[in-house]
Amino acid sequence: MSGLRILGGEARGRPLKSVPFDSGVRPILARIKKSLFDILKPRLSGSRFLDLYAGTGAVGLEALSRGASWVVFIELHPRWVRIIEANLQRLECADRAEVYRGDATNDLGWIGGQFDLVFLGPPYLDRRRQTEALTGKTLAALAAGSLLAPHGWIIAQHHAKEPILVPSQWEQFRQERYGENRLSFFRVKVS
Repeated sequence: MSGLRILGGEARGRPLKSVPFDSGVRPILARIKKSLFDILKPRLSGSRFLDLYAGTGAVGLEALSRGASWVVFIELHPRWVRIIEANLQRLECADRAEVYRGDATNDLGWIGGQFDLVFLGPPYLDRRRQTEALTGKTLAALAAGSLLAPHGWIIAQHHAKEPILVPSQWEQFRQERYGENRLSFFRVKVS
């Protein structure tokens, strides 16, 4: 068990099941999560939310607590999928979510539907401590699957030095800085 908790909404203060620090999961820092949800607050109520590289599910669970109507979690590691499922049960919101084991850099069209908000927090480094650079690949998979609603936002947490190729139909319209971490915001290009 870690110090991960829901920061706001109906489940505020409730603890989340996590994984050991050395497991390879890099949970979103509380100050970044708070800032993210302060920005998203006007857009959350009734939204469809997609949490990619979900880890323990902390971001999607926060979205549920703060009013998202539906959250889909995608995580590749089976152990973490089970932790997300346990956290959904713990917070009594499993009826408003789906959890899938999958690779967020491949075709995502199988998820179906479009999302108002998409969050991705891919790992920065692989097991050999080499840069992963998964953000651009994931944006391409999202674009190919047509998963972003017309007025939706994609928010990517990534390392400051990661090069990101943005699909031609989208634009970056905001970026928040937290040391070496960045939250970059993307939407359909405004003509």
